[in-house]
Amino acid sequence: MGTFIAVGAVLGGAAALGAVSMLGAKKLFDMTIPRQKEIKVDLNEFADMEKWEEYKKIIGPRKEWLMAQNLEEITISARDGIKLHAYYLPAEKSSDRLVIGLHGYTSCGLSDFCSHTYYFHRMGFDCLIPDHRGHGESDGDYIGFGILDRFDCRAWIDYVDKRFDGEKQILLHGTSMGATTALMTVGAVDLPESVKAVVSDCAFTSPYDIFRHILKKNYHLPAHPIMDINDRMCRKTAGYGFRDYSTLTAVQNTRCPVLFIHGKEDKFVPTWMTDENYKACASPKEIWFCDGAEHGSSYYEKPNEYEEKIAHFVQQWILKEKEERDLS
Repeated sequence: MGTFIAVGAVLGGAAALGAVSMLGAKKLFDMTIPRQKEIKVDLNEFADMEKWEEYKKIIGPRKEWLMAQNLEEITISARDGIKLHAYYLPAEKSSDRLVIGLHGYTSCGLSDFCSHTYYFHRMGFDCLIPDHRGHGESDGDYIGFGILDRFDCRAWIDYVDKRFDGEKQILLHGTSMGATTALMTVGAVDLPESVKAVVSDCAFTSPYDIFRHILKKNYHLPAHPIMDINDRMCRKTAGYGFRDYSTLTAVQNTRCPVLFIHGKEDKFVPTWMTDENYKACASPKEIWFCDGAEHGSSYYEKPNEYEEKIAHFVQQWILKEKEERDLS
């Protein structure tokens, strides 16, 4: 009789654990994968309030400048038929350079890329500012975490190539989920020659890796079994799994030069992810860990140094290539 009671207790405990895991997985899914009505990233992950006040001195005027520009609205269809939306701002003078600015989780292009647009526009770049699926003015009920977004980014590249007859030299610049998207995009074996380089600012390596990190950091929970359940939910509803693709796989197969950037104080996306991306990258590469910067705030923490890093990178891989092509 004692044996049966013990077995019953174990089975009951297992059932209770399974129910708790299912509830935890459902909560994690609902908090992350469906389109969100508001930014779900804690702003304290980016900076404390004192730093935010300083950052606003950069962000505010540049956002006002961007909203005052004559922005062209563009829509295209993703490979699964979802409507994708972007804003386009041409350079003041005719240019063969174009940057695609890819924003972070639950944000939108005009929010995340406003300061960068101001900078790249001054550098003579056309700027294409998409909203990821499930964000901003783009359609989509679910967020792609780079897995789906890499195909959408490719659709924007194809749009640029078709509209401008392949004459634009394209730079991909992404922050957080946008950086993950950029890296995953350039892992494609048939990547168009028009894509010349990538700036990856605080990319995570895969949805699985970042969710596992957050579960441990915020909730002190192991990945198994919650992540397994959550992965199945995502496959069934959103059409992809958390380990379907990784930036580590992508950068091993890319020819594109990559500038990796990450804030040294980033606790949301740990710096080891950029370190691993850099080590795995088979193409020409540079890396910069920004002192004092938390998640996605490297530009605002050290704007002059950030711009100098990008200017040098662009000179080496876009402007220099054009000069050599013109001389040949």
